[in-house]
Amino acid sequence: MPSIIEGYNYDIFISYRQKDNKGDRWVSQFVEALRTELESTFKEEISVYFDINSHDGLLETHDVDESLKKKLKCLIFIPIISRTYCDPKSFAWENEFKSFVKQSSNDKYGLKVQLHDGNVASRVLPVLIHDLDITDIKQCESLMGGVLRGVEFIYKEPGVNRPLRLKEDSPGNNLNKTYYRNQINKVANAAKEIIRGFLNEPVESNGEKKDADFAFDKPIPKENSIIVMPFENISPDPDQEYFSDGLTEEIITDLSYIDDLLVISRGSAMTFKGTKKTLKEVTSEVNVRYALEGSVRKAGNNIRIVAQLIDGTNDSHLWAKKYNGTLEDIFDIQEKVSRSIAEALKIKLSSKEKKKIDQRPIDNAFAYDCLKRAYPEITSMSKDRIDYGLNLLQKGLEVTGDNAVIYGGMGSAYMQYANIGFETEENIAKTEEFLQKALNLNPELPEALFIMGGLKILKDGDAYAGLDHWKRAHRSSQDDPEIMIYLALMYAVIGQKEAAKELVDTIARIDPINPMCDAVTGWVHFFSGRYQMAKDSLFAAYNLAPDNPMHQFFKSLILLYGDRTVEAYDFISNVVDESNMNTWTWMTLFIKTAIKKDNEKVASLMQIPEFVTQMQIDLQNSFHIATFYSYMDEKEEALKWLENAVNRGFINYPLLKGQDLLLENIREDERFKKLMKRVKREWENFEI
Repeated sequence: MPSIIEGYNYDIFISYRQKDNKGDRWVSQFVEALRTELESTFKEEISVYFDINSHDGLLETHDVDESLKKKLKCLIFIPIISRTYCDPKSFAWENEFKSFVKQSSNDKYGLKVQLHDGNVASRVLPVLIHDLDITDIKQCESLMGGVLRGVEFIYKEPGVNRPLRLKEDSPGNNLNKTYYRNQINKVANAAKEIIRGFLNEPVESNGEKKDADFAFDKPIPKENSIIVMPFENISPDPDQEYFSDGLTEEIITDLSYIDDLLVISRGSAMTFKGTKKTLKEVTSEVNVRYALEGSVRKAGNNIRIVAQLIDGTNDSHLWAKKYNGTLEDIFDIQEKVSRSIAEALKIKLSSKEKKKIDQRPIDNAFAYDCLKRAYPEITSMSKDRIDYGLNLLQKGLEVTGDNAVIYGGMGSAYMQYANIGFETEENIAKTEEFLQKALNLNPELPEALFIMGGLKILKDGDAYAGLDHWKRAHRSSQDDPEIMIYLALMYAVIGQKEAAKELVDTIARIDPINPMCDAVTGWVHFFSGRYQMAKDSLFAAYNLAPDNPMHQFFKSLILLYGDRTVEAYDFISNVVDESNMNTWTWMTLFIKTAIKKDNEKVASLMQIPEFVTQMQIDLQNSFHIATFYSYMDEKEEALKWLENAVNRGFINYPLLKGQDLLLENIREDERFKKLMKRVKREWENFEI
């Protein structure tokens, strides 16, 4: 039976190694189940090529015959990827997988097909039946030209890594929490989306969110998507740079209120300040269609703003406008720019969106100017500059009276004092005081909620109170990548990997150049037990900021988990600055002593009161200390610290029960088993 697309011989080609179909004949069962599922998924009859006598053990003298080339002329290629599939000596890898990629890349549709929602999917739909080594993952990704994502049929228990069976003896023990029937359905649904991409038909939806388990490539730019380039300061006074940067940020904020518009965040946008790249290059790099650029001239109280909207696909000018006025007119100008962009893109604003764009948290031009001038001072990490920024905020407050945004800024300033070690306890108390003032005036002020959430975790050790504040901050400011980064980390830590992944995907869309993207991606992989995948991201984060103690810790950690202890020890010895003691440095040094199982040095570390306090109060830190003690076979200490981590909210059951490599030494202890019963219950009952 030919393909439903004219010119193709099959709809689906199943590729596998013969050794993976021995014994319980896993591949044959999979194909039979898939065919049944396809019948209930498609109205049309879908043709599947499956050779029950698949070749194996390819020799260099073998050639692919013409009949196989014809069979490979299919819409979708499904490789059953096992631990032995990625072998250049195998027939399946060399003459099926590689041949399909080459053949389909040169046909009229290409290797990748645009789906109805704008995403691009590879015609290779991997089915993974084992966790792979990093070399195999890289080999697949190199051939496919993208990230290896497939539908997993993997059963995991401590020490177990095998194909998921149709009928499992104890399905509830599978740490991946996947069920054969559901995974078969995912393969059929993924195939349907790809084939509908060929037919250019919309996919029927039941309103439910689908898992993106198959290989999506970089999406085609969303029709309504924009980057606001940093406005150029052409004022006579170069010190007015803060004003042009502030205007850029405010316009980004206003545009972010428009639901039908994807807006690149301030962090990624500001990396293009002073760039020599063309707008076409910039829009391509951040994967959007439009760019707004402009200039600001401020002289005394007078301002002149020029803005223009560019279509990045063809560099055409869609709209341009000059605005002249005084500082008091700045709010009206910002609103006009945002509304003009929506009009140019034919976006109809809702009453809610109009209200948000029109809102003015500070309606006094002088106070607004003070706030914008204070921001770079507060974030400078210099006491003198923080002093100056706080003074500016105080001047603004004298004009406005009680103001949530200014109080929030003052709370941030006192938090920065604490961060640089200046009168820490006193300034944390002042941070809480001013943040509470801000929240009394505006209970949903995202900046105040975000910092308050961090204090709940770091000062009070209350992870769930911190998480609640971060969730509220995210609801109030859904496009703030900094909030999403920490929220994703917390979700990953407590074992909610799907919620974490969703946030990471959003960060990648709106803040693609943020160096923390690599870090948070690595964290999510790490706390999901995917150490090989975590390694690349954590290494990339370190390479972007090698002097950052946090990235030094995570590089050391992932080396330890990869059993590269000599490399980890040498790295810590050569790179970590032991004179710059902070939480991350202390933990990195703990790894160094754990590798040598140097109990004496561990004991000396645990004599540092500040270190012990920071470890005890934080759920993530307590977990790491527990794993290090377990690695050293110090079971009593490991169990004590693990219980403390759980008490603080570390309920990542899949990681603790079987995925974490360093906890093997304590898993048979009855106290560990008892603790896991509690963790499982709390993890299963946790609500996002």
